[in-house]
Amino acid sequence: MYKKLSLLLILTIQVSFAQSKITGTINNEKQEPIPFASILIESSSKGTSANEYGYFELPTTINGNYNIKASAVGYKSSTKTIQIKNNQSINLSFILVNDSELDEIELFGDRNKHPDKIEALTRLPLAPYEQIQSISIISEKVIEQQGNLTISDATKNVPGVYTFATYGNKRESMSSRGFRGIPILKNGVRVHSDFRGTGILTDMQGVDNIQVLKGAASITQGVATDLGSPGGVINIVTKTPKYYSGGNASVRLGSFGQARTTFDVFGPVANTEHLAFRIDGALERADGYRNGISSERFYINPSLEWKLDDKTTLTLEMDFFDDSRTPDVGTINLGENDTNAIYDLPYNQFLGFENDKSLTKSTSYSIRFNRDITDKLSLKAALYKSVLDLDDKGASLGSVINDEFGDPIYNERKRGYSISTRNDENSVLQFDLVGDDLKTGNISHTFQVGFDYRTTIFNTTSQSVSTIDTINAFTNNTRTLPGSLDFGAVSIEGSQSRALGLVAQDVITFNHWLKTFLGFRYSTTQTDAATETTQSDAFNPLMGIIVTPHKNINLFVSYTNSSYPRSGTRLDINGNQLGNERFDQFETGIKTNWLDSRLRFNFTFFKINNKDINLPVYDENWVATAYYQKGGNDERKGIEVELTGRIHNNLELITGYSYIDAQYKEHTSYVYGSAPLNTPKHTFNAYANYKFHGDLEGLSAGAGIYFTGERPINDWSAGAVTHEGIVPNQEPFNVEAYTQVNLQAAYHFNKHWNLRFLLNNVFNEIGYNAYRTSYINQTDPRNFAGVLTYKF
Repeated sequence: MYKKLSLLLILTIQVSFAQSKITGTINNEKQEPIPFASILIESSSKGTSANEYGYFELPTTINGNYNIKASAVGYKSSTKTIQIKNNQSINLSFILVNDSELDEIELFGDRNKHPDKIEALTRLPLAPYEQIQSISIISEKVIEQQGNLTISDATKNVPGVYTFATYGNKRESMSSRGFRGIPILKNGVRVHSDFRGTGILTDMQGVDNIQVLKGAASITQGVATDLGSPGGVINIVTKTPKYYSGGNASVRLGSFGQARTTFDVFGPVANTEHLAFRIDGALERADGYRNGISSERFYINPSLEWKLDDKTTLTLEMDFFDDSRTPDVGTINLGENDTNAIYDLPYNQFLGFENDKSLTKSTSYSIRFNRDITDKLSLKAALYKSVLDLDDKGASLGSVINDEFGDPIYNERKRGYSISTRNDENSVLQFDLVGDDLKTGNISHTFQVGFDYRTTIFNTTSQSVSTIDTINAFTNNTRTLPGSLDFGAVSIEGSQSRALGLVAQDVITFNHWLKTFLGFRYSTTQTDAATETTQSDAFNPLMGIIVTPHKNINLFVSYTNSSYPRSGTRLDINGNQLGNERFDQFETGIKTNWLDSRLRFNFTFFKINNKDINLPVYDENWVATAYYQKGGNDERKGIEVELTGRIHNNLELITGYSYIDAQYKEHTSYVYGSAPLNTPKHTFNAYANYKFHGDLEGLSAGAGIYFTGERPINDWSAGAVTHEGIVPNQEPFNVEAYTQVNLQAAYHFNKHWNLRFLLNNVFNEIGYNAYRTSYINQTDPRNFAGVLTYKF
């Protein structure tokens, strides 16, 4: 008996040792091991991970044919077919190619993945193509190809997005759909909290993608004075860690004394698959096309990601930006406010003082936590915070000087001086329970339930001298500020607010061709200023339908509204508060994907009405009374057309067109049918990049054309409004349309070295971005740059 048992044990051991086994190594193109790569037997649940040296062992007990797939983050997967007979062991060697240059990375990002952090705004695990709202993505690839350095450079690739004003080239304020200064976010949090959208500055080096959300953004983000702007929001998304090693460093030299260095380094920490880092940075100095203008900046963006386990990820990020520049008060108009006589100020002329300086420091932080509860249910939590410090010192141009007969001398102006500071602190704490493709019978649900808690604190100080001297724009003027200035009293303002929002959304899929979107947001806000505390609440619904007649075509229609509580405390003739204003938003269109999702075409029609305005009441002499009334109708409607992607293996394309019909239709202050200031009816953009093969392998060339239509420099007052350059009953002139043409060319010497040449504004066509008559700033003249990049 014992002998039989011993013999059986020996046979069992022999059989176990005789089982077939697949072993091997996984290396990159440099023959360096890829640690912790994944190995999978396709069409089975069997798999394993390589060790830190790229070695793996994969046991199997059944003879037969197998497809063995090796994959790793950052590399193109590779599959080999093997046949196992008679418990043999096989050794395999995989070489994986880095995917940084793969065709999957398109102008709108990786076509197989959602844009990073877009769920911070949409709060649903859906790709832009599947969303009920208009969403445009500008990827890092576009930013690199075009050599973009500013927000306006990048977003000019999105139809209907245009520069509202630069306020003396101190900030970038962007607009869309006829709304001034839409919110600009950094990783989902607002940086500058001013409700007028006066804009921010940032650096493009750390940008992974820029997301422009329009339409139903209000339902997930809040009220119209905050991120629920009916004109949309721009979200600047920074780069995050990767679990393979790489990076790049570059030097850029260009016109007007520009010298810029950048770096980007990423990879796993200590050869582990659970911890990765990334750090981006930039250092730049430049002069301007105008004498007396210069700028310096420093930027750094470190991040760390920790995979606590297979279902839990924690990501930490910081973004620091320090910019010092000379503000440019710009040029003047040599005529009445109804006449376009913008003076082409020579570049050796500067109407400010030599010590004018604008300082910007901004820091943003984010902590993101993601836990997969099941394969269809996840918990997402995030804390976003931003701190902004502004310190501005600069000249201001005042009223026109009159001669002894009272006639205006348009080239002579009073020049003043002002100093101001601003400190903004914004934070968002956000929790979401997200379900993806949960079934109730034959119906599928993709849903989100969550809340956000926002806080805003800002403080400002300002002092000014209205008149220091009188200058003549036709001659050189002193740039020296007098030794002593008689400033007026310091103006101090500030407030703090806290807001709580509850959000729920459900995307119900009935079958392969019909989906419905249902959702709501409830917001409550309290604002504490120096002399009063105001409270408001709002309930905003979302509803929409997506019809899919073909697998790559989505037809959508949606309705939502957003509330505007800022003027809600205004009183009517009986002393009662009028309550929130409301924007109704209707949007419909088509979203399509072509050529295996490499090409995307979108068409959108929108109509936004504000019929519930708290309007000031005037008497027959246009003198303001002490009360307000409900009414009015400010309307914005139009179309947006967008085609983005790869129409051929060698040819990439971005095109867009927008038509905006924005009107004050029933308003007590503005002329019926007039357009809001700085709103162009037409914008157009087209960009193409061609990559050569054959004898010209490594060479690529691109070109872009960007058109901004004419637009009114100011609002047209019906006789009531007189501030900031507005003359009652006088139609403001239109700033002329302009077209900019840019060219790019690049040559990849090998896998490491790349040289790029940029020529912007080829035909030296000058346009103007004006804020009323306070600032009239021209666009950059013809300029060029060369960029040398080393990738590792």
